Amino acid sequence: MITAIRDTKKQKGFTLVELAIVIVIIGVLASFGVPRFRDAVERSKAGEAFSYLASLRAAQERYHAREATYSTDLSALDIAMPDPKYFNIGTVAAGSTSDIENSWTLTLTRSGASAGYGEYTVTFTEQGYDSANSDIPAEISPLGGGSAGT
Repeated sequence: MITAIRDTKKQKGFTLVELAIVIVIIGVLASFGVPRFRDAVERSKAGEAFSYLASLRAAQERYHAREATYSTDLSALDIAMPDPKYFNIGTVAAGSTSDIENSWTLTLTRSGASAGYGEYTVTFTEQGYDSANSDIPAEISPLGGGSAGT
């Protein structure tokens, strides 16, 4: 009977090997999960730029319908939205036709830490997202692979 009590006392807790195995498993899972989480967070921040520029594009089209030209002054547009938190706003310039009456372009540049991606830009024109002049990494593009779209 005394030996049975001693056997149960010896079985309490984990061995050092068992703890090491659990730590290794957690490390392997974290090595896959952390980069995916980081990309998801950066993708949501990039989505801010796309949302801002899509709203601005719609406002530019309404302005063009009223004034027969695009605006170079964002405050003249009929929208009131806050500036993007994670991007610096460039200036509106004439686009592909070199005439503000017919085309425009605007680039947002990522500011601050960008999860290891560095500084990247998102450009929109009167046609929508300009993939040729944007250098957002494909893995964080809200459009999925950086393809052109509106």
